[in-house]
Amino acid sequence: MSRLRVAGEGLARLSDHEIRCGIAVVTVYAVKECFLTLQGEGGQTGRAAVFLRFAGCNLWTGLERDRASAACNFCDTDFVGTDGQGGGKFASAAGLADHVAARWTQSGGRPLVVCTGGEPLLQLDPLLIDALHARGFEIAVETNGTIAAPAGIDWMCVSPKGSQSLAQTSGQELKLVFPQPDAPPEKFQTLDFDWFFLQPMDGPDREANTRRAIDYCLANPRWRLSLQTHKMLGIP
Repeated sequence: MSRLRVAGEGLARLSDHEIRCGIAVVTVYAVKECFLTLQGEGGQTGRAAVFLRFAGCNLWTGLERDRASAACNFCDTDFVGTDGQGGGKFASAAGLADHVAARWTQSGGRPLVVCTGGEPLLQLDPLLIDALHARGFEIAVETNGTIAAPAGIDWMCVSPKGSQSLAQTSGQELKLVFPQPDAPPEKFQTLDFDWFFLQPMDGPDREANTRRAIDYCLANPRWRLSLQTHKMLGIP
């Protein structure tokens, strides 16, 4: 199992951050949506999880007028604002952790929260990590990898975007949307991850991209195919 390398200075400096004991922490958490579903992608596909989608991203504003110039112009996620299902602004880590816990209705097994975005590492801080752990949650993160993670994350999924440099170069899985001209799989396969996934890029060329991803995985068995099964099942 890979060891997750972390850097305490990797958190973005936002207006809603302050410094406590030398560590950047969030004072207001902006959440687009928070809901219970099944993980649809990667190594934990099919597992029940609370998805905690933070608002905001460092690679795109989320506005269509800016898509053409975005580093991640193929993004298929709405992360703008706090008006989604279970979304809102939370003034404390404990309050947000309680909000997440209220959506977990299962019995048996360790509860899982998937922190995503946008870019979750703009907001996920040590206080929230501790609060989620205190409520029994295993914490998974889906990040573009441009911000180094704080300590305490249980499952790290890095999804590189284009030519953006990675600050987070280790974790449990690397999930590459494929194909990306500036992000060939060969660029990442020596990094310290347990699993390497190719996920066909959605859109008008989805079928051709899926065929290319299948062919690449057959020729390079270290890579596995990841499909967006939640879209196939019609669940969020």
